[in-house]
Amino acid sequence: MAKVNWKGSTLLGPVPPTMVSCGTVEEPNVLCVAWTGIVNSQPPMTYVSIRPTRHSHGLIKASGEFVINLTPSRLVRACDYVGVRSGRDENKFEKMHLTALPCSHVSAPQIAECPVSLECRVKDVTSLGSHDMFLAEIVGVNVDEELLDEEGKLHLEKAGLLSYVHGEYFAQGKKVGSFGYSVRKRPNPKKKAPAKKAHK
Repeated sequence: MAKVNWKGSTLLGPVPPTMVSCGTVEEPNVLCVAWTGIVNSQPPMTYVSIRPTRHSHGLIKASGEFVINLTPSRLVRACDYVGVRSGRDENKFEKMHLTALPCSHVSAPQIAECPVSLECRVKDVTSLGSHDMFLAEIVGVNVDEELLDEEGKLHLEKAGLLSYVHGEYFAQGKKVGSFGYSVRKRPNPKKKAPAKKAHK
């Protein structure tokens, strides 16, 4: 297959269009951040990259805290809106009918309407050029009870999370595999299960 070579760019996808909340429960702010991800397991670490001109940048730098709220597809309009409007001009929580809830470990609020919220504490800020990267430890996770089964296992696939690809939003599609399935041993259909012994 022939390919065309372009200069380096931010052409990576899909990425998660999360809603990052900051400020306080009394004075909350939120913006859309798709430039985020996991960078370490122990301790759990993440990052968000934000332009210094954004209102949220100053709030996060001052407090050293933020919350990454995973966005379900039903909130796609709210997610887009908070990414293109500024908290300097309006209360985006009120405008998009979002509910600010207190967190357990940080002063920044979580969004009640989002199924999963990651409480984050900033460890380092790196200026990269157009954006500053806030490297942070995930100090708490809040999960909707509806996503847990009777054993307490998380079923995140039921959250209907949103994804972002090259300027467009998409709802999740069908499942095509699971972690490690490519090396998992498949059951042998020709091998019969041992017959059960009759009890006398």
